[in-house]
Amino acid sequence: MIRTNHQIVYETRGDALVIRLFGEIDHHSAVDVRTHIDEKLLSERPARVCLDLSAIDFMDSSGLGLMMGRFSLVRRYGGNFVVLDPSPAALKMISLAGMERLITIKYTNQERNRNHEQNHR
Repeated sequence: MIRTNHQIVYETRGDALVIRLFGEIDHHSAVDVRTHIDEKLLSERPARVCLDLSAIDFMDSSGLGLMMGRFSLVRRYGGNFVVLDPSPAALKMISLAGMERLITIKYTNQERNRNHEQNHR
């Protein structure tokens, strides 16, 4: 596990790179976070990228842009991209933007997964 001086932790799990973000994703933090993640993605080109948003306290439209840009980058080089365990704050923005139709969301907690599936039928 590699922790950066930003609000990012990287962990490799088999062919997957898990990127865990912490705190707030807003216009102040998004540029630095994006730059750091892109450097990692382009140097390693992992087959699967899992963006863990479970520890996000606040996210605005800059967070949506951050997600969509990484989704696009990973798809361009042939990888798969998923969002893991979005916090309520992150899920609210994702849902408002309708991004659930484009980006796969997975829950590692079975109870949260059941609740999400029931709410989106």
